[in-house]
Amino acid sequence: MPFLAIAVALAAGLVLSWLLRRAVLRLNRRLTALHDSSRRAKVPLRLTLCLIGVRVALALTTEDAPWRRTVDQVLLIALIAAAAWLVVAVLLIIESLMLTHYSVDVADNRRARRLRTQVLLARRVGVALVVILALGIALLTFPDVRALGAGILASAGLLSIVAGLAVQSSLVNVFAGVQLAFTDAIRVDDVVVVNKEWGRIEEITLTYVVVHIWDDRRLILPSTYFTTTPFENWTRRRSDVMGTVEFDLDWRAPVEAMRAELKTLLAGTDLWDERVGILQVTDATSGFVRVRILVSAADSASLFDLRCLIREKLVRFLQQEHPQALPHLRWETAGSAQSQASARRPHPQLEAHHRPPSDPHDSQLFTGSIEAVQRSRAFTGPGEQAFEDREKTLSAHG
Repeated sequence: MPFLAIAVALAAGLVLSWLLRRAVLRLNRRLTALHDSSRRAKVPLRLTLCLIGVRVALALTTEDAPWRRTVDQVLLIALIAAAAWLVVAVLLIIESLMLTHYSVDVADNRRARRLRTQVLLARRVGVALVVILALGIALLTFPDVRALGAGILASAGLLSIVAGLAVQSSLVNVFAGVQLAFTDAIRVDDVVVVNKEWGRIEEITLTYVVVHIWDDRRLILPSTYFTTTPFENWTRRRSDVMGTVEFDLDWRAPVEAMRAELKTLLAGTDLWDERVGILQVTDATSGFVRVRILVSAADSASLFDLRCLIREKLVRFLQQEHPQALPHLRWETAGSAQSQASARRPHPQLEAHHRPPSDPHDSQLFTGSIEAVQRSRAFTGPGEQAFEDREKTLSAHG
């Protein structure tokens, strides 16, 4: 008789679980995602209903006996575990439905990412509470544990202090994780710069945050990091972002030609969202001209590709069309500078000859100008023959 009752109870549990699942799917037939996600609850629902049926069948067909109390205790613990499993499956179904309704595969997905973060964290908190509650209820089914629980409650103050000190860091991270999720500081799929590393928020748990770095590395940080340390969040307000491309060029850089080329590049690519696209000269010191390009894109990934595209195309444009705009270094060595200075310095004699007179009646009649040098060459004065002729004339008259 008990075996027949158990068989009937199992059959009734299986049939009832099938009917419940069919009814839920029929009432929500517009939710196509429910058909796939509801499979998670199929096994725990059947197990829960079958355990309830077996306990009822044993209670109705058997008398109170030690073996029955032992079997009932085992069935009760199994029922608690199955019920906890069912609740966790329901939480996963709710999460899947909400995340399907709010997709992040759109341009402006800030609200969807915020809800996704909160739903993921709420589901994790719910699963943790369900597991703890199920363990507590399962332990309370033992009489000895109930007596121990009364003693624990009597000394709850001391134990709470000891437990708080033991798990202080873990609790701080847990509260920090909850704070991050519900204060909207970061969300899943946010673009952040942490420790000079650029990446996306991949996962937010109760105790740590996973950042997916651009080169496929994962940076795992405690939740308290984001509540105590400054960091950059590029997509907190909106998904579209702006970025810069800078060039250090020669002073002969063709700025207007670069502006025209930039407009042509932006018009020919889908990476640009048509919000911002300007070119400016932001600095002109240290022998270079700094050209800064500011562009915008719908998201950080598109912005990175757009900046690389502009940098590559403009470098090729300058190389082919305006090579004189590429950076040049100019210098003079000490030896060449001295030789050039010596070459530029006039000869001392010529310098004296070229020095203008300070006074037209100056005693330096034949110096100080080119004309004076010419006069000095033309005026040779009486030669030796003139003095000899003079001596002869004086002797003849003497």
